[in-house]
Parts: sequence; structure tokens; C-alpha cells
Amino acid sequence: MNQQITEIDTLVVGAGQAGVAMSEHLSRLGIPHLVLERHRIAEAWRSGRWDSLVANGPAWHDRFPGLEFDMDPDGFAGKEQVADYFEAYARKFDAPIKTGVEVKRVTRNVGRAGFTVETSDGIYCVNHLVSATGPFQKPVIPAIAPTDSTLHQIHSAHYFNPEQLPEGAVLVVGAGSSGVQIAEELLRAGRKVYLSVGPHDRPPRAYRGRDFCWWLGVLGLWDSETVQAGREHVTIAVSGARGGHTVDFRRLAQAGMVLVGLTERFADGKVSFAQDLNENLDRGDENYLALLDAADAYAERNGLDLPLEPTARERVANAACIAQPLQTLDLTEAGVSTIIWATGYSQDYSWLQVDAFHANGKPRHQRGVSSEQGVYFVGLPWLSRRGSAFIWGVWHDAKHVADQIATQRKYRAYDESRSAAQTPAPLRANA
Repeated sequence: MNQQITEIDTLVVGAGQAGVAMSEHLSRLGIPHLVLERHRIAEAWRSGRWDSLVANGPAWHDRFPGLEFDMDPDGFAGKEQVADYFEAYARKFDAPIKTGVEVKRVTRNVGRAGFTVETSDGIYCVNHLVSATGPFQKPVIPAIAPTDSTLHQIHSAHYFNPEQLPEGAVLVVGAGSSGVQIAEELLRAGRKVYLSVGPHDRPPRAYRGRDFCWWLGVLGLWDSETVQAGREHVTIAVSGARGGHTVDFRRLAQAGMVLVGLTERFADGKVSFAQDLNENLDRGDENYLALLDAADAYAERNGLDLPLEPTARERVANAACIAQPLQTLDLTEAGVSTIIWATGYSQDYSWLQVDAFHANGKPRHQRGVSSEQGVYFVGLPWLSRRGSAFIWGVWHDAKHVADQIATQRKYRAYDESRSAAQTPAPLRANA
């Protein structure tokens, strides 16, 4: 049985925030394209997040320029609101999105331009291929995870609410935004919580009446194009939960959460932690205070009449778990029944079989333009700048990639027109 073959200039894989943004810019430029999504539009926001999740940035900031959220602009949109927003945005310009289609393999054509794309919906022949699958593709649980079948172990991608977990204490490994928010939710639900804290950045939720997103904007930090060496994968502990608040690990410890260092290994029913808890907390505090200092300097330099906030620099006393960090924990004695791995994701490009990757599997690109001509990436952290990981940053990155595709189409059109003009007319017999 022959598979259906469809020809389209540009194919976008993924209809999350990156795919929707890409489609808008391609539509603006009049570039024929199609977006394929194996699930629903913005599906990761619906089924790949916990129930109470809200955006980490306020609604006035975490959005595309062409549509506002129908809510308080200083509030934080819930995950369903975010997914609905992207669906509404796609309808706004009638995005050509086809859902329920899985892309299985992409290969470069031999002897002719473009790529062959094998999908569950047939074969597509395309000139340009945009990967908009984002950074959250494959949940990663480290190899150190214990094999004890009595322990309930899940990745944060599969955590939804405290009620789904068996009774008992919980060890949360990873203290970025996901890990700390899940740990805090469990603590508020009455669970005994152990939180393994590694290196992190800890910005204030707000300072002197302005959200940290605003401060990073006016300080030019969102537009930073160079990540500091050794800080490529440092997590950010920030929360929009319950109206938004600054994450303060020391206050969480005072509230009863047991903080421990980086999780190192499991053996004989016990878990061992690195003795780096205080170092990690201190560096997080340094990051927090550095932003306050930069904000104060900016306000003074520009004569801004913003209220002073001296309490923002107050530091609570260390709880016992910080003063004397645990080196090991007997999971049975501590009553730990669940481990939640908030340990991030890996990227899976096994379907994209082109020469566009480093030896470690990471995309090889410059601002989303791949080393493999005709292949592009959007939706990745630090694609072009620090802000690339945020919704609005994705929109701007997609604009650049769409412009690059438009440029290539112009060169291709010129070549085709010249070739047509140079083709001799067929000879006609004499009458």
C-alpha cells in the first residue's frame, strides 16, 4: 500500500509555544508551511505538569506580543490557562496545525534538495525543517536511583498532586523551580519532606514593587548572549505559586523541610549526600543579593521613585538541618516511601537523522540556524540569549529563524527563475 506523499515548503515539528510562534512568523512572511503535533496543541502544559503549576513569570511578561491573557496582568497563569492561551493564539491567525501526527524519521534527500519526512500520516517532502520540540523531551532519572521495589519513584514530569503518592515521607531530588515548588506543596500538605539542594540561582520574586522579570529586563540581563562558563545548567529557584513569592530555602527549613546536599548514591537502604549544602545555599544567597544590589544601583542611577525594601535582605537563623547537614539517611527509619526526581530532561532527536548534532547529541546551530542547511531549531534554552527559555523569548527567536528561511527562499526563487529563463525553447517543425 503506497503512502500518501505531501509536498510543503516548510515543516514545523511540535505545536507547543515554539511551534505556534514559528507558525505565526512563517504566516506573516507568506511561507507555505505545516505544523505537525503528535498530541494536542501545548500538550506538555496540560499533561506534563503538576496540577497546581502556574507560570513562573507574570501574565504581562510571559506572553506573545499579539495577545494578552484574560486575567490580572500581574498574576500568574495556571497551566490550563497557558495551554488555552496557545490554542487561542493559534486560532487568531488560523495556524496550519495538524494534531495527532507523529514524526518518525527525517532524512536529507540525495541528488535533490530538501528532506523526506516519514510520519504516521504519510510522507512529506519539504525544503525546510524546523524542530520546535523544546527542551523537555525525555525525563531523566539518574543512574544512581535505587532498585528497591518498595520505594515509589517518579520523575517530576509524572507528579500531579500529593494525593497520588503513598503515605509517608518524600525525598525530592533537585531544587530548581520544579523541585522546590513540589517540595513546598508536599510540605503544606502535611508531608515530611527532604529536599536535596544542588547549585542554583535564587532571584527575588519581586523587589521594590517590581517583579524580577522586570528587573532582568531593565538591567539588560534577558538579552545576555553569553552564558558564564560552568553555569550552563544552573537551575533557577523561583515560584509564581500562591500569587508569587521569593523562594527562601532557609525559611523552608524553619518551616520543617529537611534540606540536604546533593544526592550522591544509594546503598543498603541508605542515601548519601554531598557535604555541599551550606555552599549551595550561600551561593544562592549571593546570587539573590547581587540582583538586589544591581536593582538598587539602577534605581539610584535613573532616579526611580521606588519604595525601599530593607527587609528583603534579612536572613533567618539556620535550622538544625543546615547547621548540621545530614551525611546519610536511612530511608526506612525516616519513613521515606517516595522519591521524586526533579532532575531535568534530555533531548531526543533520534527521529532527526541529519548532520546537525555535536558528538554529545546537542544541536549544532547559531541562533537556531543549524549546521545542516535547511534544518532549524527553536524553543531551546540559550538559543540566542538568556531570555530564550521564556515564552516571549521563544517568539523573538522564532522571528529570526523565519526570516532566515525567507532569505533562503529568495535565493532559491532567483535560481529557479534564472534556470527557467536560460532553458531553450523547444524546436518546432516548419509548417
